[in-house]
Amino acid sequence: MPHTMLHNAEIHYEVDGRGPGLVLVHGTGGDADSVFGNVVDHFTRTRTVVRPNFSGSGQTTDDGAPLTVELIADQVAAATRAAVAGPVDLLGFSLGAVAAAAVAATHPQLVRRLVLVGGWAHSTHPRDQFYFQTWRKLLDTDRELFKRFSTLTGFSPTALDSWGHQGLADSLTDAWPPPGIGRQIDLGARVDLRPLLPGITAPTLVVGFTGDAMIPVEGSRELNAAIPGSRLVEVAQGHMDWFADPTGLVALTRDFLDAD
Repeated sequence: MPHTMLHNAEIHYEVDGRGPGLVLVHGTGGDADSVFGNVVDHFTRTRTVVRPNFSGSGQTTDDGAPLTVELIADQVAAATRAAVAGPVDLLGFSLGAVAAAAVAATHPQLVRRLVLVGGWAHSTHPRDQFYFQTWRKLLDTDRELFKRFSTLTGFSPTALDSWGHQGLADSLTDAWPPPGIGRQIDLGARVDLRPLLPGITAPTLVVGFTGDAMIPVEGSRELNAAIPGSRLVEVAQGHMDWFADPTGLVALTRDFLDAD
C-alpha cells in the first residue's frame, strides 16, 4: 500500500484505475477497503480512484494525539496530492464527509466537485452530544454492546432483518472495531464546520439518509443550507445500508460528477 508523510503521520492509501482523480474518504471505524472496497470497480474504467486512510484507520500511523478536523483534512489532501494530479472529485462518507468538506474549504484548488454522504455540519445539538458520549462509553466498557449499538443505529430495521438471526449473531464475532476508533469518536463529538462551509466553492452534492439513526438527516440538511449552491438528495435508507448495494449511491455520484 503506498503512503506519504505529513508531519508525524505516515498516511497510507489505495490507488486503482486510470483517468481523472476521484478520492473516496471513509468514516469513523472504517477504512479504505471496508467502506469502499465494493465501490472502486464502479469507477476504475474511467477514473483513478484514491482511498486514503486517515489517522485511526488502516495502516496509517501517527503519535496517537487527539484528532482534529484540520488534521484529517490535511491528511486527505496530502494523500490526494501524492497519488494523482488535481483537481479531483472528492466524496466523503460520515466523518469522511466532514473531512471532505474541510478539504474543499481549505484546499479549494484541489477539489473540482464535492459529494458529502451521511455527513453533518456540527455536533453541538444535545442529541448529538448524547449519542457520541453513549457511543464512547460503550466502547470503553463493553465491546459487544458497542457493536450491537453501532449496528442498531447504523442500519435500518429492514436492512437488519435481511441479515437474519444468524447474520446478526455473526456480526458480533468479527474483529471490528479497530483500535483507533476511540479517537475518531472523540473527534466526531467536537465537529463544527460552520465557519468553513460558506467558503466552499466547488459544486456540491449532499446525500442524506432519512432513516439514519446514527447521523440524522438533519445534519445533511444543515450542510446543504450552509454550502452555497449545493444540491440535497434524501434517500430512504439507514446510515450504512448502502454498504450491501452501492449501485444507487454510485449512480447519484456518477450523474453529478459527469454533469456539465
